[in-house]
Amino acid sequence: MVTSNDKKINSILSQTASQLSDASTFGNVCHEHQAGAPMPSTKKIGILVSKIREVIFPGYFGNTPLDPLVNQYYMGVYVDEIFEMLSEQILAGLCFGCADWKIEDRDVDSNHQFSRNIASQFVEYLPELRRLLSCDVEAAFLGDPAAHGRGEVIFCYPAIRAISSYRIAHKLVELQVPLIPRIISEMAHSETGIDINPEAQIGEYFTIDHGTGTVIGATCIIGKNVKLYQGVTLGAVSFPLDNDGNPIKGIPRHPIIEDDVIIYAQATILGRVTIGKGSVIGGNVWVTNDVAPNSKVVQLKVRSVSYKDGGGI
Repeated sequence: MVTSNDKKINSILSQTASQLSDASTFGNVCHEHQAGAPMPSTKKIGILVSKIREVIFPGYFGNTPLDPLVNQYYMGVYVDEIFEMLSEQILAGLCFGCADWKIEDRDVDSNHQFSRNIASQFVEYLPELRRLLSCDVEAAFLGDPAAHGRGEVIFCYPAIRAISSYRIAHKLVELQVPLIPRIISEMAHSETGIDINPEAQIGEYFTIDHGTGTVIGATCIIGKNVKLYQGVTLGAVSFPLDNDGNPIKGIPRHPIIEDDVIIYAQATILGRVTIGKGSVIGGNVWVTNDVAPNSKVVQLKVRSVSYKDGGGI
């Protein structure tokens, strides 16, 4: 028996479905899917990044045996898996972003071959990726007296997870892959609280101590042997606007951090300023101007002030 309440509920459901089906409400939240074109999968991209970590850090992640008699076989299997999974996701990114990336004249078949070529270039980069990340691990280990070993750094430190995802994503940016790099970096952001835009340029021996709340903008350039602490922001001080009042995209607007710089917790550095080689930026400072090499920027010393009978208030 259908009650009056059931009829009311059915009416609400029907009305809601009708409203959600109204194309005039889609606006910018709808993607018109091309028939036969794959969609990016955050689940598959997560598996892909995990596979890459297995190859970069053998013995730490997955079940990669270190026996020299079988090691090359397993590495061959993993490399093939990475290539196929990456090809699929690059193709999905290309199909998803055709209009924005000016490749609308390509069809799915030509994009398929293009994605395989890009994936092969990324796989070729894996040995260099291992070298870079081994430098980052060394920087984290040597720079943290609380670290008991490099294995602890690889297993436990959120900075290594975030930096490894960044270096994967950045290479894909260099190979002009749309969307997928940002998905990878934002997954790491969600996991670690460290926000590194994949377009940023970061040198070797890079580390972030603790890391929570660190933000590195898209046009940042960071040299070698740079160390950041938690809460550091390398951001933009302002956004030039176009004729319609919207921020102009793609212009350099984030800091340049030269080699051997240390930036302590909660420091905020904004705009296209340069922090010179060997400088130290203290905690909780705000920097919007260039800093000469070998400088030290800190807060004013704490002053002890006492008031008597309300004097000075």
